[in-house]
Amino acid sequence: MIHLTDDMRDNVNGARASGNPCIVATASPDGTPNAGFIGTLLAYDDASLAYRDRSGRRPLDHIETDPKVVIMFRDSGQEVGWKFRCTATVHRDGPIYDEVMGRLAESGMPPPDIEVAIVVLRIDQVLTLFGEVLQERVPNLTW
Repeated sequence: MIHLTDDMRDNVNGARASGNPCIVATASPDGTPNAGFIGTLLAYDDASLAYRDRSGRRPLDHIETDPKVVIMFRDSGQEVGWKFRCTATVHRDGPIYDEVMGRLAESGMPPPDIEVAIVVLRIDQVLTLFGEVLQERVPNLTW
């Protein structure tokens, strides 16, 4: 079972303000890796994360073809960090899009000046940065 702790929620939700943006990693259908910093990541619910993607088509193409995504968070000053293995869905409009955009606006995020998408990440595993499994959606999940 996945349940984000208060520490995880607080750190992820405050990643941009603390200067510790998260890193998202994906792979294309041919296995080409892609990674980037995410400053808009937030805890969507107790078992999911969400972020605003403004990078264009390529990373979203990766996600829509292979929805397995890894999110990494680390704050070296606090000596905390996690690796979240997730399954992603992309929302370009609709109620989930509107909800996440509203939550980002409430947090002080300026409105985007380009077309964006919302990516919701259902967390499948939470690991330490050294790969130790802390939580799993399904026991003995293989990735």
